[in-house]
Amino acid sequence: MKGKKLRSLVLFGNGINCEQETYLAHKMAGFSPELVHIYELLDKPQMIHKFCFITLPGGFLDGDDLGSAKAQSVKWKYQPLKGKGGYFIDELIKFVEDGKIILGICNGFQLLVKTGLLPGLDKNYREQVVTLTFNDSGKFEDRWVYLKVNRMSPCVFLKGLEFIYLPVRHGEGKFVAKSEDLIKKMKEKNHISLQYADKTGKVTQEYPYNPNGSEESIAGVCDETGRIFGLMPHPEAYLDLKLHPRWKREALPEEPDGLRIFKNAANYCIENL
Repeated sequence: MKGKKLRSLVLFGNGINCEQETYLAHKMAGFSPELVHIYELLDKPQMIHKFCFITLPGGFLDGDDLGSAKAQSVKWKYQPLKGKGGYFIDELIKFVEDGKIILGICNGFQLLVKTGLLPGLDKNYREQVVTLTFNDSGKFEDRWVYLKVNRMSPCVFLKGLEFIYLPVRHGEGKFVAKSEDLIKKMKEKNHISLQYADKTGKVTQEYPYNPNGSEESIAGVCDETGRIFGLMPHPEAYLDLKLHPRWKREALPEEPDGLRIFKNAANYCIENL
């Protein structure tokens, strides 16, 4: 997309509440973003193909009825499209097959796993095989966490990153898979992109470094193409160094970790689309 406007979509409505920060993240990274209401998206699903990047922000979609993002995932998988065959998930799968990218943050991550788009093992994007459920602490977790990046992961959003620091704010962030074999396969194929770690960068199950008790300390997952990525931490909440809780007491990288994730998305679109 060299020389062209980088058009991106940020979803909002029905309980999503992080769309403004996410919109700003897109703008700061170089995109020309549009806020699109979820009802408009379902009414005109083909509209997604004019964009190169879709973000599903955090919030409490549909009031977390049936569990976080579950109600909307059923619509995306089983509500027929108006005027044509198929379902909205078919359009999303085509979007990714065309080389484009999708990011799900917190509630958006929950939506991606409950539709089956993540982890997308063997490009099976329709069957839910993992979930994000209630934190082991039994409470809503609002804290900053250390995150270890899997350098072997194909995730385009994490290119050049190794150890990052971002806030979490969720009540249902514990990553659980159907079986140990499935987790093993995810590890072998590097679907596990991001893990909770301690201050030294060592992956850990210890609370509160792992704020929810996720299996394998999983904080973020991508599909095998690396173009669908979901994570529980909020990169859109760290776009300026002054947002860091110790910004005057700690030597920080020149660019905030959250912004770097969105800039990686822009660089991918420029170089590949």
